[in-house]
Amino acid sequence: MSPTQSPTESAAPQVDCSLEHCVALTFDDGPDQYTQNLLDTLKSTNTPATFFLIGSKVQNFPSMVQRMGTEGHQVGSHTWDHADITTLSATELKQQLERTDEAIKEVTGNSPSVFRPPLGHHDESHNEQVPYPVILWDTNSHDGRIKDSQKIADAIMDTVHPGSIVLMHDTRNTTVQAVPELVSQLKAQGYTLVTIDQLFAGELTNSVAYSSGPQVTGK
Repeated sequence: MSPTQSPTESAAPQVDCSLEHCVALTFDDGPDQYTQNLLDTLKSTNTPATFFLIGSKVQNFPSMVQRMGTEGHQVGSHTWDHADITTLSATELKQQLERTDEAIKEVTGNSPSVFRPPLGHHDESHNEQVPYPVILWDTNSHDGRIKDSQKIADAIMDTVHPGSIVLMHDTRNTTVQAVPELVSQLKAQGYTLVTIDQLFAGELTNSVAYSSGPQVTGK
């Protein structure tokens, strides 16, 4: 385990994403009412994912958060109340992160291992105050404006590539409904679905922003 990796999630199988065509599915803003159905789909398709959780929601859906860890998913922080971190003072940001950390740790027994800034808003000075790797994305599902599950899957497939980090939201039913078809298409095209830690082989540095995984050098 690397210094930045938390044991929150169950041990995941080793995947060499410098050889495999890996893609990391990530879900923001949960847990929420649709997260249970998403977890069922991920379990039935043997698909790991990374969840960036809103701290204030965690206590409302503790069983879902527990499932994330026990079923091999990675758990990350998305602040306490979806705050734009670039508008926060150092003290305010620390409070946002610590409250979320405590909420997740109370349910899972462990701290989050990665962080995603709400709205993707970040800058170097605020990143330096984040005691986790800062995870962005390079493939957007556009599920905020697209309200059709097939079109969400199509939007991802149009731009996905080896090393992609895919942005989705488990707060939206159409997104959750898109996942079975999306997973099927990705696997049919030879992609291996992984967590963020698997994508980077655990080699992530705190306070550093990442938007995509390593390039494939083989296969």
